[in-house]
Amino acid sequence: MKKYCLAVDLVDEPNLIAEYERLHKPENVRPEIRQSILEAGITNMEIYRTGNRMFMIMETDDTFTFERKAAMDAANPKVQEWENFVWKFQQALPWAKEGEKWVSMDKIFEL
Repeated sequence: MKKYCLAVDLVDEPNLIAEYERLHKPENVRPEIRQSILEAGITNMEIYRTGNRMFMIMETDDTFTFERKAAMDAANPKVQEWENFVWKFQQALPWAKEGEKWVSMDKIFEL
């Protein structure tokens, strides 16, 4: 198992943040998006928020790579539709590369 931590910001508007959170409640998660996450080798995913900053923890199996996930997403019209939809809620971190949403975080401490 590998663990990855990523961050992205939300547009800092309370109504958009509330809607984004509503869309991510277990009863509202689109089944095809959940399935695509699992098929990519992600075994657990958690998203946390403080203010408009979000932090994601992903646990993966040995089949997972970011390149494989990107290729699978590009070939899945439902995932593309979802990513385009949620981009109105999200904004890139100031240091993100062109077109990058979620940015990998570096571990700086472990107990």
